[in-house]
Amino acid sequence: MKKNVLQLDKLEMGASMLRAMAHPMRIAIIELLTATKRLSVTEIYEKLNIEQASASHHLNILKNKGVLESKREGKMIFYSLKHDKLTEIINSLDRCMEM
Repeated sequence: MKKNVLQLDKLEMGASMLRAMAHPMRIAIIELLTATKRLSVTEIYEKLNIEQASASHHLNILKNKGVLESKREGKMIFYSLKHDKLTEIINSLDRCMEM
């Protein structure tokens, strides 16, 4: 019985991560980080041509749901994917859109 409870917890955590990722701008952020591995907030909003506040909002959601991790270096904050396996989700989405 306990194993099922743990499995449900993992499934809920996975669903929560997928909900956080389910936004076009957040998918774009994840695609950037898949290609580059680590970017600052400034690099992200400049590459996506969005406002800094918007980038920070989306990054915060992804970080809080366990999709991204951040590291402060001086005044800069760098973001990267928390799990390399997330790139497989993005690659699957790309393959679906090719059909």
